This record gives sequence, C-alpha cells and structure tokens, in this order.
Amino acid sequence: MNNVWKAIMRSILRICSRPGLVAVLALSLAACSTTKVQPSKSGGRYYLNDGPPKGITQAQIDAVKEPVPRAERLVTGTLKPYVAMGNSYRPMNKLAPYHARGVASWYGTRYQGLPTSSGELYDAMKLTAAHPILPIPSYVRVTNLENGRSIIVRVNDRGPFLSDRIIDLSYVAAAKLGYAGKGSAQVEIDVILP
Repeated sequence: MNNVWKAIMRSILRICSRPGLVAVLALSLAACSTTKVQPSKSGGRYYLNDGPPKGITQAQIDAVKEPVPRAERLVTGTLKPYVAMGNSYRPMNKLAPYHARGVASWYGTRYQGLPTSSGELYDAMKLTAAHPILPIPSYVRVTNLENGRSIIVRVNDRGPFLSDRIIDLSYVAAAKLGYAGKGSAQVEIDVILP
C-alpha cells in the first residue's frame, strides 16, 4: 500500500507547481485513511504503517550529523497563507528570530520518500522538521526540556496541524533528542540565523 501512496503523491507533485499545496494534499489524503494506533516496543505509540526504520541501530542514529546552517533561497510556494485541518496559517516570509516552547512529535517511515513542502523527499534518517509557519528552508535548534539534549534540524515541511504540537521532527531527530520511544516531548525551539 505504501508504494501506491508514493505513486499518487509523485503524480500530484508533477501536476502541482506549488510545493505548499502538495503538503496540504498529502496531509488531506493521510487524514482520510484509517489512523489506527499501535504500541511501540518501548511503550510509546505511533500510527499504523509508521514508526522507526526497520533494523535501525543506535550506531546509525549516532552517525547522523547535524546540518550546518547556511543561507538558502526560501521556497516561494511555502510563504503564502494556507488552511489545514480547519486552521488558518500565515507563514513567515523571511528569516527572523523566533522562539517557542511546546510539544514536539515525530514522523517516521509512513511518509518515507514522499514530497515535503519544499519539494524534497522526506527521509526519516535526516535531521529535518515540519513547522506550520517558519520559512522553508530554515534551521532551528530544538532542545528537549525533559533531558537537556539539543540538536539542529532543517525545516523543510509544513505541520504539525494539531493545536497541542509546535513542531514535528524526523524519526532520527526525535531519537537523538531521546523521545522517539514515547512519541512526544516538551521542547524549546529557536531559529538559527546564518
């Protein structure tokens, strides 16, 4: 079934010229599917057909290096106001200081290989993130307030669209911050200006 969704999303990407629209369509399609929740081995929970990459080791997680913040051209299609899951969002249209605290969640293999709002393909083993309003791309320092761990991630997608969450991280980012097993954590995020 994953290959069918990948084919559908690739077709949509070819048809649509605005990456932001692709993300909204992908989330809409995902919301229409059955969202059964299953337990993980560590007691946390994640959606059916999601979770960490199979056979991943701690050594592989540790080997993933933080992205180096650099000036990049913003993806214009992601700068326009949009509506997702009944909420309106007005993205920042330039890099500027930004600080927030709240709940971070993560997404794993369910979206592996699907286009992000930037047009790049999602990879659960890269240090990336989804945010509803930060410029795409941008770099953010994320600190897990529960254990003090901190990493830099590159924002290349839109989401999460649940009111209690401020950022979605890739699986490897959540693993490095020490909350992949439980699904979410209280974090602090700060935009890094290159």
